[in-house]
Amino acid sequence: MRPFKPLVRLRPLPPGGDRRNRTVGLLGGSFNPAHQGHRFISLQAIKRLGLDEVWWLVSPQNPLKDSRMMLDLAERVRRARRIVRHPRIRVTDIERRLGTHFTADTLEALKRRFPKIRFVWLMGADNLLQIPKWDRWERIFRSVPVAVFDRKPYTYQALASRAAERFRHRRKTGARLRGLGRAAAPAWVFLFYRRHPASATDIRQKSGLDKLLEKRNK
Repeated sequence: MRPFKPLVRLRPLPPGGDRRNRTVGLLGGSFNPAHQGHRFISLQAIKRLGLDEVWWLVSPQNPLKDSRMMLDLAERVRRARRIVRHPRIRVTDIERRLGTHFTADTLEALKRRFPKIRFVWLMGADNLLQIPKWDRWERIFRSVPVAVFDRKPYTYQALASRAAERFRHRRKTGARLRGLGRAAAPAWVFLFYRRHPASATDIRQKSGLDKLLEKRNK
């Protein structure tokens, strides 16, 4: 692996006292590793939801994933920064800095720190299926609007999932997509789009990262 750049070189987030009114998408995940598909989704969110920025929240450790098969946080951040190269996408390790482990806590902390920013949570259809396993998952929906990106083969399962059913009357469609950031939570949308072929699993397998991580854990 190439040596990683120190985390202090991250493009900084705005100071907590920033008073600008903006709408920011939050794309959380392991980014193990980040790839062009993440970038593509971020740009789709900016365009279709009318977002000012998208922040990638590179998670120190997803509670639902095996830490032994995870690249180090600094390495995942470095790779994500190399992929992004876009002025409206920020890569951050803010969950490490905040000391939060669950999305519900991260959202509460961000809203306290940036009271003038309207946040929108971004996630894939596969996460809509499994979000009931997340800590205080209903609070996430009640905290900020949510945008779900289609991801085959999970489309129909996701739309018939427990979470989709729980908040079925709060789903927005059509022209209301661009106003999602201003909608009162709970509010969510399901975005159909031409999927980017990149996959973190495929990248790890083809690049030999999985074998390297397995060897590291022996």
